[in-house]
Amino acid sequence: MRNVLVVEREASAAEAMVRDLRRLGYAARSVDTGARALRTYRDADLVLLSLELPDIDGLEVCRSLRGESDIPLVAFTHLDDELERILALKAGADDCVAKAWGARELGARIEAVLRRSRPSSGIAESISLRPLHIDPRTREVRLRDQVIDVTSKEFELLYTLAANPETVVSRKELMAKVWGSNWEQTSRTIDTHVSSLRAKLGSSGWIITVRGIGYRMGHAWRVPEVSAG
Repeated sequence: MRNVLVVEREASAAEAMVRDLRRLGYAARSVDTGARALRTYRDADLVLLSLELPDIDGLEVCRSLRGESDIPLVAFTHLDDELERILALKAGADDCVAKAWGARELGARIEAVLRRSRPSSGIAESISLRPLHIDPRTREVRLRDQVIDVTSKEFELLYTLAANPETVVSRKELMAKVWGSNWEQTSRTIDTHVSSLRAKLGSSGWIITVRGIGYRMGHAWRVPEVSAG
C-alpha cells in the first residue's frame, strides 16, 4: 500500500483528500504546514502539496523537497492559474493541477507520477530466507506462513536488506534506495522503521545494527526450523 502525505492548510479540505485517497486504496495522512512536510515526508511514497501554505511558500517547499529527494511530488493550486502550475513544475513538482479535481482524476494522476518516477527495471525476484518469505510482486511478507502486515517503506527496507543478507547496507545507501534521498544527517527515520520491523517479526535477530555503518540481516533465518512432533 502506497503512503501519500497530503500538505494542506485547511483542515476540512485535508480530511476530504485523505478520505478520498483511502477509498482509492492508499494509506494517507496530512500535515498543515510546509515545515511539517519537510520534517515528515521521508515516510511517504508521494507528496500531494498545496501551493498555498501558511508558513512557507509552496514553490519553496517544492524546491526544498526536490533538493533533498527524488520523492514523487504532485502540487495543486486552489486557483486555475497556468503560470503558477508552470512555476511549480519548474520548481520540481512532477505534476501540478487545479484543486477542482475528482477523486478518480486524483488517483490517475498519482498513479501516472508513480509510474514515471519509479519505472520498473524488470520483475523483481522473491526472496526466501526460511522461514521468512518476501514477495515483491504482491508486496507480501510471510513468516512461518503467517502474513506480516508491513508498511510500504518497511517492505522496501526489509527487501533491500534481504536481497543481500550477508552484506552490511549503510544508512546512506538505505536512505537513497528506500527514501530516494541523499539526506546524510543523522536521522531516526531508519531506526524507527527497523524497530517496527523487529517488533513485527518477533525478534531483534532478524535485523542487526552495525554501529557507525548501517544494518544487515541477522542469522535468525539460519536457525533450522523444528517440526512439531
